[in-house]
Amino acid sequence: MNTLASRSAERDHLAEDAHPVGTIQDVLSALSDPIRLEMVRRLAHEGGPVPCGRLYSGIGKSTASHHFKILRAAGVTSRRTIDGQVHQQLEAGTVDARYPGLLDSVIRAVGGAA
Repeated sequence: MNTLASRSAERDHLAEDAHPVGTIQDVLSALSDPIRLEMVRRLAHEGGPVPCGRLYSGIGKSTASHHFKILRAAGVTSRRTIDGQVHQQLEAGTVDARYPGLLDSVIRAVGGAA
């Protein structure tokens, strides 16, 4: 594989716009909205990066972008580009390291599988 292609493929799988996990208030605030909570539940169910469009229904793209931004700012998710398509990824390990069991508890409370 040539070096340029290798770097491009590697870059496609790196987190973009990742933020450190915020305060407990930041994280709980991000998770307090039903739309964002459903996005997180879907991400947890998938277990890896998910194309943005599969994480919401019944809202517009700009509204979804707003919710993704709030989740990223709290450090709950990160954004990745894979094969030119934007994906969201749950930062469960990072959140769990700071607030053990929080995401699992929240996801279980809304009926999802973590």
